[in-house]
Parts: sequence; structure tokens; C-alpha cells
Amino acid sequence: MSTNEEWFSRAQRVIPGGVDSPVRSFRSVGGIPYTVVSGSGAYVTDVEGTTYVDYVQSYGASLLGHAHPAVVERLREAVTRGTTFGAPTPGEVLLAEIMTSRVPGLEQVRLVSSGTEAVMSAVRVARGTTGRDKVLKFDGCYHGHSDALLVAGGSGVAQLGLPGSAGVTAHAVADTIVAPYNVVPQLDDTVAAVLVEPVAANMNMVAPRADFLHQLRDECDRVGALLIFDEVITGFRLDYAGAEQFFGVTPDLYCFGKVIGGGLPVGAFGGSLEVLSVLAPAGPVYQAGTLSGNPLATAAGAEVLSRVTPTDYADLSARVARFATQLSEAVRSSGLFARVPVRGPLLGLYLSREEFDEPENFVQAQTLCENGLYGPFFHAMLDQGIALAPGAYEILFVSLAHSDDDLARTVDAAAAAARVALRAHFAS
Repeated sequence: MSTNEEWFSRAQRVIPGGVDSPVRSFRSVGGIPYTVVSGSGAYVTDVEGTTYVDYVQSYGASLLGHAHPAVVERLREAVTRGTTFGAPTPGEVLLAEIMTSRVPGLEQVRLVSSGTEAVMSAVRVARGTTGRDKVLKFDGCYHGHSDALLVAGGSGVAQLGLPGSAGVTAHAVADTIVAPYNVVPQLDDTVAAVLVEPVAANMNMVAPRADFLHQLRDECDRVGALLIFDEVITGFRLDYAGAEQFFGVTPDLYCFGKVIGGGLPVGAFGGSLEVLSVLAPAGPVYQAGTLSGNPLATAAGAEVLSRVTPTDYADLSARVARFATQLSEAVRSSGLFARVPVRGPLLGLYLSREEFDEPENFVQAQTLCENGLYGPFFHAMLDQGIALAPGAYEILFVSLAHSDDDLARTVDAAAAAARVALRAHFAS
């Protein structure tokens, strides 16, 4: 078995759609997905032996790049002591200490096994704390696939053209309010929490307006609702202490994932001692997980977080800012218009045949993501050995392992890919 097509065909016989997460299917860009067998630093290699400069990086989980030697060694040591116990371990304490030492408003965290689980649990805590039912989320923001929060989600939900999901009942979303991103809603005393991506990174990238998060904090305080930051993507990737440090806004609850597991499945939610006092076994809000605080995930996560410094984040952000400018110029030099919005080391990519402003909400982002240019651009990049996410609603992740040569190669490829996308547009 040696080709991507053969492996995908084999997968389709035993895995629904041939994938374990819908965006991987290439449905929104067409073609056969490549099947990865290994990764190293900024690169991944598929079953056919083709190596790509990888800007997926497990959708942001790999801050140091793939298979960082120190992380691999830490995991090698950890696995010899056992993979799971269903009991307290030193590793979960050490990771929680690192996280709480960095983020000023984060006094305690509870570890779980995914970002979906983290957000679901934080919402339960908010309802248990306030005694209220309603939760407000923003159009185009993705908070995992729990029933109540899948409505009006971005990411793979948008890429598949779904308004939510079959199997989610009207009752399940009856207490979920959806508002446009970057517009501060007027709340009332039925709202338990407002859930927000500090940087919306699941509808391509939409950055918050200058005062949006501050005003959201004020509106929550006005009615006694809790503010929840979904930092599954931004947590310890946007900045050394995440969105709180970057924007100067302190939420009541935080949700984490990706980076804090060092590439292994993980999630966490946290907040102040007061807010988390409602959690069982001390309080009435129940939450549990057999694999929570997994010793391999906590070992890898602690290794990653212990290795990155504020200077690393500043340097990466500066490199990404230069890369974004060069990427935009390369696309434009080939006859397309591009916007490459940047916040810290996070960057998006929008393409258009006409000049346009940076999107501020899901409706504006959706218009650009659905204009048909991304698919041919994606495949032209892939043909040149550059792997972007297989969907226009995702962002690019530059790791600390990406070299200046990798970025320069990507810029050159983008100029050629833009010409291909332009030709495809006129041919359609």
C-alpha cells in the first residue's frame, strides 16, 4: 500500500468518509487527501514519500514543530512509567502550575481530553455558578462539537455548508443565543455566559475590533454574566500568557487545548478559585473524565511550555508579520487581491478578484471563503510542496521550527499558485 489514493480508499471502507475529522476529507477543496506517515519540525511526509512544508501543524497544536527532540525524549521517559492510571499524578500538577503561573487571572485549571470537552465543561460551570440557562456565542465561532454550541459554527461546519448538524435537536440549542462577531450584544439577566474566541480563527481569521473584548467584559459585568474565552487556539500560541495578556482583558473562565498537550490529545478549563469552587467534589457541578490529566499529554505539554519564552513569541510574531506582508505582495503580483490578517503569530489568508477590506464578521468572511479561489490555490501550493489547511475557513500556523527559507519558499510558491487560481477562475 503506497499511494494516497489507495490509503484513502482503504480508509473509506472502515472509517466514515475515510477521515476522523471532516475537514481532512478535502471535500471543500476537492481531490484526494494526503496520508501522513511522519513529521519533523516544519515538515510532514506522506505515504508516497512526498515532504511538505506544513502550515497545518495539527491546527496549531505543534508550537515547536513536529517531533521536537526534547518532547520526544520527555515522552519516551514518561511512557516507561505507564500511560494512564485513573489516579492523581505529579504531571498534571506540574502542567497546571505552569499554566497558572503565566496567566494572571487563572488560579486553577482542570484538565480534560479535548477542546470540545473543555468548552462544554466551562459552560456547565457558568450555568452552575449563575443559576441561569442562556449562553451567547458568536456567528462563525467554533467551540467544538457539543450539541448546544455547534449552531452557527465556523471551521468544518462552514466548509461542509452545514447550518449546524443533523442530530442536534431544537431543544438542545434552545438556550443558545447567536450574535454577530465584533458587535457587543445587549444582555439580560437570563444569560449565564458569553462565549467568545478572542481572535476568531475558525472562519479564516477575524480579529476583534479595538474595544470589542473590553466592551464585552463590561456588558457581562453589567448583568452578572460570566465571560468565557475559548483559547483552544489562542492559548499559549497568541502570546506567552495568551489572549488575556495580548488584549488586556480578563475573562471569568478560560478554555485551552492544542499547545498545552504538546501534540497529544488534551484540553483544560480554568478560572478563579471562587468560580471553580462549584466543581465536584467540592461543589454541585459534576464533571469527570477517565483519561483527564493523562501523564503523556501533561509531560509533553509541560515540556513545550517550559521551552518557550516571551522573547520567542515576540520573535515569532515579528517573523509572521513580515511573512504576511510578503505573502500578500506575492499574491497581488500575480493578479489576485489578498488580505493576510495578523494578530501575534496567527495569520489568515483571504483571496479575491477585487480589492476588499479585512473581514470583521462571519458574513464578510464567508463571502470571501466561498468565492472559489481557495481550492485551486490550495492544490497549486500542494503541488509545490506547501501544505495549507484543506479548507478556506482555517488559518495558517507558523511554528518555531519554520525557517526563513521555508517562509521564502512559501512566498515564491504563493505567487505561482495565485496565477493558477486566477486561470481557474476565468476558466470556470
